[in-house]
Amino acid sequence: MTVYDLFATTPKSTEAILCAELQVLGAENIKPTLAGVAFTGDLNTAYRICLWTRIASRVILNLSNFSINSQQDLYDGVKKINWFQHLNPEGSFAVTFHSKNSTIFNNTHFGALKTKDAVVDQMRAKFHKRPNIETETPDIRISVFINNDQVALNLDLSGDSLHKRGFRDITIAAPLKENLAAAMLIRSDWATIAAENGTLIDPMCGSGTVLLEAAMIAADIAPGLQRDYYGFLNWKQHDAQIWASLISEAEARKLAGLAKMPMIVGFDASKRTLNVARQHILNAGLEDKIHLEKRDIQTTIAAASWPAGLIICNPPYGERLGEEAEISQLYTQFGEQLKQHFIGWQASIIISNHELGFRFGLRSKKPITLYNGALECKLLRFEIQTQNFFIPKAKDQDQRLQQINQAIPVPVAPDDGIAMFVNRLQKNLKKLRKWAKKQDINCYRIYDADLPEYAVAIDIYFGSKCWVNIQEYEAPKTIAPHLANQRLAAILVQTAQVLELPSEQIFLKIRRKQKDSNQYQKQNDSNNFHTIYEQQCKLAVNFEDYLDTGLFLDHRPLRLIIQQQAQNKRFLNLFAYTGSATVHAAMGGAKTTLSVDMSNTYLDWAKRNLALNNLNGANHQFLQTDCLVWLADTAPKTLQAQFDLIFLDPPTFSNSKRMETNFDIQAQHALIIQQASKLLAPNGILYFSTNFKRFKLDTEALTNLNLENISAKTIPLDFSRTPKIHYCWKISV
Repeated sequence: MTVYDLFATTPKSTEAILCAELQVLGAENIKPTLAGVAFTGDLNTAYRICLWTRIASRVILNLSNFSINSQQDLYDGVKKINWFQHLNPEGSFAVTFHSKNSTIFNNTHFGALKTKDAVVDQMRAKFHKRPNIETETPDIRISVFINNDQVALNLDLSGDSLHKRGFRDITIAAPLKENLAAAMLIRSDWATIAAENGTLIDPMCGSGTVLLEAAMIAADIAPGLQRDYYGFLNWKQHDAQIWASLISEAEARKLAGLAKMPMIVGFDASKRTLNVARQHILNAGLEDKIHLEKRDIQTTIAAASWPAGLIICNPPYGERLGEEAEISQLYTQFGEQLKQHFIGWQASIIISNHELGFRFGLRSKKPITLYNGALECKLLRFEIQTQNFFIPKAKDQDQRLQQINQAIPVPVAPDDGIAMFVNRLQKNLKKLRKWAKKQDINCYRIYDADLPEYAVAIDIYFGSKCWVNIQEYEAPKTIAPHLANQRLAAILVQTAQVLELPSEQIFLKIRRKQKDSNQYQKQNDSNNFHTIYEQQCKLAVNFEDYLDTGLFLDHRPLRLIIQQQAQNKRFLNLFAYTGSATVHAAMGGAKTTLSVDMSNTYLDWAKRNLALNNLNGANHQFLQTDCLVWLADTAPKTLQAQFDLIFLDPPTFSNSKRMETNFDIQAQHALIIQQASKLLAPNGILYFSTNFKRFKLDTEALTNLNLENISAKTIPLDFSRTPKIHYCWKISV
């Protein structure tokens, strides 16, 4: 039987796991590379790997390798293959094209067209027929990869990414791809625990991805057994007999494995999310093998009859200023539950912020690096034994304001740094005042932690008066708390002096630990609103009642873009917050606006903002609802293709009790972008933005959309010190 050169792609950092898996599945000459493994094998081996791999994303078969010096060289190299050996003239195919360090084909779309033309021209010349282009389920998928001037021409045997097992509803958000969940389980030695009849619990099970991967490992179920499409099924060289034999073997192994399943349990605080998980489990035919319950993290316990085993989950990653305290509290609560109720168990938890791992209060084994899409994460593994317990150092933020007030007035800071701070503030003011006046900007940032020892953000707002909003960043760990308090007190005094403002026009925000909320929750009840101006728009801000003022200054350029493009457009503002983008759209001549947010408080604020600009009437609508539910269930049925301009700026993380499910931007952004894009009218534009510092756009899940990264264009001069203050994409269909 013919032996082929093959290659399996895999998420970065899982190459070693895949190598071990390929060896078991019969591959030979295994050679790992970055995000993939090269190997050799016959068709039986290739098919077996497609069916049984838990880790690989794709399995591709090499047809040819050649060098190119021009675009014509690629065309000629593709035509050298006798495509009739692989595809009927009336069949269908698709081309995926990737290039690296190529000066000839830096436009992948053009490279794919050149490849397509070579195949079509050959078939038309021989048979006077041309095959069809089919992007979803083609008879064959041709894969081209160019590195410098070297071309690898391949057949994609997987057809579609192998992480898709065939039972998950693709319209529902899943925090993890299945192959990442499998990697977590393998690194946690779940197969051994399951063989010893240990229990698995996912206390934040979401849509059930980890539960299903755990069940398939425990029951020896082939991950690809329920897939109805592979890239080789309509390939002319497909060996149906080999495939049928492999399927028969897998069915027999599944039947035997189901008879010895351990206990697998999923908890989640959201009834809606559990219903999604229940449907996925039903699709997999495992409804009587996996137990689901509605519980939050504080009520996560194991039944007395469940043998000790593995706790594993993917908790939220929230990182925006003010969210770390909320996540920290969640992790602390989780750690307390583990220490109180799961002695003798093992735990594995994947997180993006390694520092927050200390909040569990458990000493972990050496962290393992894994990637959730493009986001680097750490898999923490714990043995829950008393000797591994420790008490995390608490951040006593509730006393900060009192301590700072006690430090005022401070004539000078205890070091000479205050003079440097004053000098920097004066220098910034001189530069930014000229810029702001020229640009007609009334609210801007004048200091952004320029000096690490004086770690604050200072924003200036002009309305009927001048107001200053100071936000504290966390001081470096090398700065003692009492010294940080003294420096913050000095900042307040010196800022007032430099700006020549009375203290009552300067506001300080201390980021306290939040309980069951996020940065949007109310802190005080002053109800003192002040009107400021931004590009001919009037907007209400509040310096006392919330951690944020109601206006994100870094989005100023994007709001102006929306205003400039809104003439006669139907505008949709998702996660509308206080409606500042809606005001800009309406002032720019939008035909209609719809602002959607879950909070009545913020929608009332948005109405206040529109009223300040005399923008009332039926053309400007407000909808109080959970945006996630609305995008998934209501909007597609009633508003498909009805908006010319959409602004989508979700929170980084939310576990608000008013939402039907938790939200995490990194995990769910691709889904909500896809859902929102379906509401775009022809030639419509969607602007997507996020403040998640470690955000990575899942371009693989958005290949049907045109994506333009405009982050650099939307970062204003006053935020140039923090280019990761937000990311922004211009998206069209």
